Amino acid sequence: MNSSNPSNPDILEEKVRFRDIVPGGSNWSHVLKRGTTLRLIDPQGGANVSALFFNFELLVERYNMADTLKAQHTAFLTTGCALYSDMGRILVSITNDTSGWHDTISGCSTAEIVTAKYGEARFQQHRNRFHRDARNNFLVELGKYGLGHRDLVANVNFFSKVVVQEDGSMKFDEAHARAGALVDLRAEMNTLVVLNTAVHPLAPGGTYAPKPVHLVVWSSPPPGQDDVVRKFRPENERGFINTERYFL
Repeated sequence: MNSSNPSNPDILEEKVRFRDIVPGGSNWSHVLKRGTTLRLIDPQGGANVSALFFNFELLVERYNMADTLKAQHTAFLTTGCALYSDMGRILVSITNDTSGWHDTISGCSTAEIVTAKYGEARFQQHRNRFHRDARNNFLVELGKYGLGHRDLVANVNFFSKVVVQEDGSMKFDEAHARAGALVDLRAEMNTLVVLNTAVHPLAPGGTYAPKPVHLVVWSSPPPGQDDVVRKFRPENERGFINTERYFL
């Protein structure tokens, strides 16, 4: 076991493909191959990872928030949840999660939101310390794959918890953050993962200080019949069948 690194003691070192660190407010992408898992780690607590997912072989197929939630009778993501595409296939699935709640309904921060909460800090004056927002970060990273504005669908915000109040308002749970929290995303397809570590759109104002996230990618076995995601909801079995047929 990789006991030298307490953030991932359960990963066999020989299975690790690579590790990476995404600074706070930055963007990142990778084609996560079927048969590998991506672990997101919040080392300090309070990180937010806004993420989009696409079938790399057919980029018009992408993560569908509505189908993901209604198929699994939930409003947030955690262990056992599959992230469905708009074609009924599973892009990635959550096989392990110590955070317990990942926001699916709040969207991502924009330049207007960031300026209103933290003030204006342009690149021309502040260089790499300028205030980044998730929407523009997404566009920068999507552009590397020929994608753009029309591909900005509803995203996931990993490590962030938002609850809907009785009056319909949405509340960001500041107490949810925990240093060392992690979530494992197993690729069920060859999935383009596009993420950034900009602030959550509903996070409180004050000092602009988005947190970094650590990443580990490793080889992982395919889901068996007793897999936690396959058994999470009856609908997930159909999702796995649709996905497996794609590779026949």
